[in-house]
Amino acid sequence: MRSHCVPLVLAALIPVSIASAQSAAPPPTAAPSTPAAPALTLAEAQARALRDHPGLSAARREVEASQAAADQAAAGPNPQLSFELEDTRRDARTATVMLHQPLEMGGKRAARLEAAERAVAIAEAQLQARRAALRANVTSAFVDAALAQEQVRLADAALQLAQRAREAAGKRVTAGKIAPIEATRAQVAEAGVRLKWLQAHSELRNALQELSAAIGHTGPAIERVEGRVELPPVVDGATAAARLAEAPTYREAALEVERQRALARLERARGVPDLTLGVGAKRSEELGRQQAVIGLSFPLPLFDRNQGAQREALRRQDKAADEARALALRLGSELKRAEERLATARVEVTTLQQDVLPEAEAAYGAATQGFELGKFGLTEVLDAQRTLLEARAQHLRALADAHRAAADIERLIGSGEDAGVPGTRQP
Repeated sequence: MRSHCVPLVLAALIPVSIASAQSAAPPPTAAPSTPAAPALTLAEAQARALRDHPGLSAARREVEASQAAADQAAAGPNPQLSFELEDTRRDARTATVMLHQPLEMGGKRAARLEAAERAVAIAEAQLQARRAALRANVTSAFVDAALAQEQVRLADAALQLAQRAREAAGKRVTAGKIAPIEATRAQVAEAGVRLKWLQAHSELRNALQELSAAIGHTGPAIERVEGRVELPPVVDGATAAARLAEAPTYREAALEVERQRALARLERARGVPDLTLGVGAKRSEELGRQQAVIGLSFPLPLFDRNQGAQREALRRQDKAADEARALALRLGSELKRAEERLATARVEVTTLQQDVLPEAEAAYGAATQGFELGKFGLTEVLDAQRTLLEARAQHLRALADAHRAAADIERLIGSGEDAGVPGTRQP
């Protein structure tokens, strides 16, 4: 869909000569001595974020740490070597060397390994959730910066309009066609527009700074972005609900339930005593011969049968299941709200594009033409100008709301790595 958020050129509303437009424009800044930095596109912003953002790097480190913990969980207990000497007299002493190997019973190793594997899967789901959130945050920040640029263009055009009205009012006062108070009103109106012009430039700088923070950018400041902002499409409710069931955040909660279940099995297995098998040799100097020694030992579960730890693990499993159900309810509710916000914003943007903006532009053009012909006063021109500027600003706000809602939906249901970002298009 063709973008409607690019502000209309002033010349389409009021024929202005090049000389007067240059004199009415805001004071130009000094030209930079170095070439301007290239504009940042959305694809470049997302690529930088996925490559350089420290939050994503921390999530990758967690995956690596979980994989290392799984490797450790797969390891069995180490054997023990013991040496025992009886009697220090050379002719009567007895030396015993034993090798003891603990044997895990009750399925401890399998349960421990399963819990570690679930921890790895949780870390991977957290990484995917972080990637989806990062992509949504970068998209939202990029759209805010692009709309802030459009707002600056609107403010530039509005200031030119106000300056043009002030000049026209001054000329009519000089010609004696209107009272001097009308020129004062035009000057006050221009001052108000100039304040909004300064505010628009400040908001653009803030938006670019927010974009840098979302990307994790630490290099030279981002000066401008490139890409046209269009109305994001409606997300199909059935598709979104299906994707929500596979969203990284929900999968993380489901995997946590499985991890707690494996930890409960591990605690139950720890209630089974482990065996320790010992083999070795015994040398008796008094008998003058060597003997084989075989031993078997295990603890007696008289006082500690790990019952408290088992109950704790079961309650934590129940807690994880409750939290997963609560998360599913919360995500479903947030998805519905985001879908409603997107639908409302789309209706608002469409209404503004098709009805409000054309009418406001036509009314301003007619008021300006009538003022130049002496049919209308300055009040009518200023009112029509104010209505047009407010309609344009409302259009940009509605576009921003639509994209924020679309970004929230992508943050909730996840986003494919190679999927295009809806509502944005490179020029």
